Amino acid sequence: MSTIRNIKNVLISVYYKDNLEPVLAQLKMLNANIYTTGGTQAFIEQQGIPTKRIEDLTGYPSILGGRVKTLHPNVFGGILARQHLKDDIDTLNNYNIPFFDLVIVDLYPFQETVNNKGSEDEIIEKIDIGGISLIRAAAKNFKDVLIVSSRHQYHALLDILTKHQGKTEEATRKHFSKEAFKLSSEYDRAIHAYFSGDIVATHESAAYRALPSHQLRYGENPHQKGTFYGQLQDIFTKLSGKDISYNNLLDIDAAVNLIAEFTEPTIAILKHNNACGLACNEDLLNAWCDALAGDPVSAFGGVIICNRKVTLEVANEMNKLFFEILLAPEFEEEAKNLLAQKQSRILLQLHATRLPAVTFRSLLNGVIEQDRDTASETVNDMNCVTNVRPTATQLNDLVFANKIVKQSKSNTIVLAKNNQLIASGVGMTSRVDALKHAINKAKEFSFSLQDAVMASDAFFPFPDCVEIANKEGIKAVVQPGGSVKDNLSIDYCNSNQMAMVFTGIRHFKH
Repeated sequence: MSTIRNIKNVLISVYYKDNLEPVLAQLKMLNANIYTTGGTQAFIEQQGIPTKRIEDLTGYPSILGGRVKTLHPNVFGGILARQHLKDDIDTLNNYNIPFFDLVIVDLYPFQETVNNKGSEDEIIEKIDIGGISLIRAAAKNFKDVLIVSSRHQYHALLDILTKHQGKTEEATRKHFSKEAFKLSSEYDRAIHAYFSGDIVATHESAAYRALPSHQLRYGENPHQKGTFYGQLQDIFTKLSGKDISYNNLLDIDAAVNLIAEFTEPTIAILKHNNACGLACNEDLLNAWCDALAGDPVSAFGGVIICNRKVTLEVANEMNKLFFEILLAPEFEEEAKNLLAQKQSRILLQLHATRLPAVTFRSLLNGVIEQDRDTASETVNDMNCVTNVRPTATQLNDLVFANKIVKQSKSNTIVLAKNNQLIASGVGMTSRVDALKHAINKAKEFSFSLQDAVMASDAFFPFPDCVEIANKEGIKAVVQPGGSVKDNLSIDYCNSNQMAMVFTGIRHFKH
């Protein structure tokens, strides 16, 4: 039989205190007794809310530098007591132990300490003992106790405290219990992985799957299930539109990584994770027009990202195109209202944030990890290897094109001119085919390739690409170099008054 419990006595001991204030305010309104420890106590009392010290309940102070604070029968008895059993009730009454109806406890940041390459002593100290014990005890006794084991559950808890006046149903408590055991399982798995030297498992299993999960409509295709693990609110705020899908997230990720390459006013349009239009221009409206001109056909149904405030003037032009998503750091109110009129269109306000230093991909029966590709070449990294040196304008375009090629699927060739993406060939099995595809796309949309530049994500093993480019009027090339036959391409450029620079950095992306 399902039981309703009123929240009267609360135990709070948390490492992360952000966004706890509204919960505390509501608990105060409900006249709940709050038992707490050390730093949490100081934080709560700063809010003007009285607390009861765990030390007074146990009769013992925090000892061993905080290693032992809550491991005491007077604490665990109040969590594990079964309120329907007379013997349990009598025991608590005999020892003046309160029944705890709500336990708010999180865990020391073990995984973050590992990720930040803390010392062994620092990592060991972040193995939570009291917290994990409190969480498991409260989760076990879900028939009487609500366990909140993560700050990401505060919003749901606040809903219970406000809409239901602190009354909890067994089904709700059981759901929170399930989440607590999931967290506990992943936490222990991360610790085991660390002691086993399995850094991949440490990162992938705990750092991601232990995060809040969001069920997606489906995976890459409708017959596949999809889930996102993480905190999207740290990356953007959703302003309007339908639910974000698995494929949307892939495009958003590609867009965020691409726009991070540019500091000048820039607009990019992406389709299937690759840029089909991109332009930099101090006049944002011109940047939009140039980006769209790059491939107005592929832009249909695409994802747009901008690194400046979207004005009403720009929004009016964007609104003429059907697109799925628009990301920008700011929107003029009128621009936002206009663009949000199409209810399925997703508007996202992009936050300034640092992306993780490592990336992961699951494959076969495991996971591979690598450092994020943070290399971004400047003019100073362009090493001229030909007799003809690129002009200042060409150098600027070579840097521009190289940024796009870095964030495009291999094999890829990018053609650019005057800070505008003219065309690209991406995801090709042959670099020659990538170039031919880019040339055909440029001609399809009436671009002149005279004085355009070419960027390649990897070296040219033969001179065929520079030869094809030269015949189309392209006179400046950027590539990593490194082929044993680099001299063949260099010799062709020298014989045809072409400029070519090497960066020494390959940008494969698969």
